[in-house]
Amino acid sequence: MSHENQGFNTRAVHAGQAFEPRTGAVVPPLHFSSTYAQDGIGGLRDGYEYGRGGNPTRDALQEQLAALEGGSHAYSFSSGLAAEDSLIRALTRPGDHIVLGNDAYGGTYRLISRVLGDWGIGNTPVDMADLDAVAAAIAANKTRLVWVETPSNPMMKITDIEALAKLAHDAGALLVVDNTFASPYLQTPLALGADIVVHSTTKYIGGHSDVVGGAIVVNDAGLAEKIGFVQFAVGAVSGPMDAFLTTRGLKTLGVRMDRHSDNGQAVAEWLLQRPEVEAVLYPGLPSHPGHELARKQMKKFGGMVSVQFKGGEAAARTVAENTSVFTLAESLGGIESLMNYPSEMTHASVKGTELAVPVNLIRLSCGIEDVEDLIADLEHALTFIGTGS
Repeated sequence: MSHENQGFNTRAVHAGQAFEPRTGAVVPPLHFSSTYAQDGIGGLRDGYEYGRGGNPTRDALQEQLAALEGGSHAYSFSSGLAAEDSLIRALTRPGDHIVLGNDAYGGTYRLISRVLGDWGIGNTPVDMADLDAVAAAIAANKTRLVWVETPSNPMMKITDIEALAKLAHDAGALLVVDNTFASPYLQTPLALGADIVVHSTTKYIGGHSDVVGGAIVVNDAGLAEKIGFVQFAVGAVSGPMDAFLTTRGLKTLGVRMDRHSDNGQAVAEWLLQRPEVEAVLYPGLPSHPGHELARKQMKKFGGMVSVQFKGGEAAARTVAENTSVFTLAESLGGIESLMNYPSEMTHASVKGTELAVPVNLIRLSCGIEDVEDLIADLEHALTFIGTGS
């Protein structure tokens, strides 16, 4: 059955999720088998041969992901970085260049610079809001990929996907959009001209902080063939249990993102009024420089809020270490609220570079709890600023 014309939540629940025909089980079974019986040599049943090459549970997730991003093909991996590594190795060769945002996720930059750099892949970080600078960086090198996060992690910058796609395509490059922060519920980059979407499915797609994974979605058969080959040949695939958990999380993405976004908006508006706060970085605020663009290319503004404190590093650390509803931890996008001090946690790998995160900044992942409790927790933590606690 085609799901193309169905709404987002209908696709999330039904794409790739047909009931099991023998018993009628409405949840497709979880397939743990590493290998598959053949009807004679080369007589494969539905193409299944070996678990690295194909697994029905993983295939169901991939169909679901493609349907929600508006792509023709999706590929599921063991982590977001495994997906990014496979993507880059599938589509670049030594001597090629990647132009990426100067506030990219630290793990992405580490992969591109410190791992793939040794294999001849160059990179130029640039402010993605400065289209002239982006065009110059593309032209100055043999650029194969333009890589953007929007909203970015953790500076919450908004990039014009349509404009960037045109710049990339005019130069013969491909546009990659990391859609982790927005999720396909809030933003569909392929519809805006992007060539490739990547996700850490660990975050909003899985949604429950209990599974690590990554994904690539494309809408081009040629790109799909190259990426699919690397997925099979290198083998950094998601295991069946991971795929099952990710599928289960993805079915409720829409209803969760509505709550995440509402809570994020309320927390951001509250923080904006606090005297301890220097700046609130949230695209749902009219004061945010990317607000109008975010309204245009996103459905809502998401649950990620970054905040900078007037008291500098000491104030940020104090707040990060004095909450009880917000848990101090890596990652984001789960049903529970998390707090992160990027300078020493998620972005420690880019300290001392132009991607370094301000030391007075904390990043909030607003969960689905009652927003009154989130605000009360932050209000309590702010009372510790300047006390030495």
